[in-house]
Amino acid sequence: MAQNTKSTGWLGWIYFAGVLMMLVGIFQTIAGLVAIFQDDVYLVSANSLVLFDYSQWGWVHFTFGLVLFFTSFSLLAGQTWGRILGVFLAVLSAVANFAFLPAYPIWSTLVIVADVLIIYAITAHGREARV
Repeated sequence: MAQNTKSTGWLGWIYFAGVLMMLVGIFQTIAGLVAIFQDDVYLVSANSLVLFDYSQWGWVHFTFGLVLFFTSFSLLAGQTWGRILGVFLAVLSAVANFAFLPAYPIWSTLVIVADVLIIYAITAHGREARV
């Protein structure tokens, strides 16, 4: 049985998701470093964040950022495990930013929107990038 190797215009969505995941990873890393080293940037008290204080949230964002950034390369290469991990990490990133909304609402909302676009692009058009 011959495998269809012809790609369509939808393949661009996977590249879009990969680059967007890379960008979200950079944003998450920056937010994490800010939360770790500059507590006074965020305007709410440490008690109002869900479950963690600023430095713990910083490590969560920093870790998500690095993992998202490096996973984006596997997505751009068309690896199946990169698509699966990309969706999983984008969901976790959206949840983490939802919990971080009281501290930085505009930033968190923008990252959540980017995460939803990543999830859409990978799940709707991921088959196109198969290696």
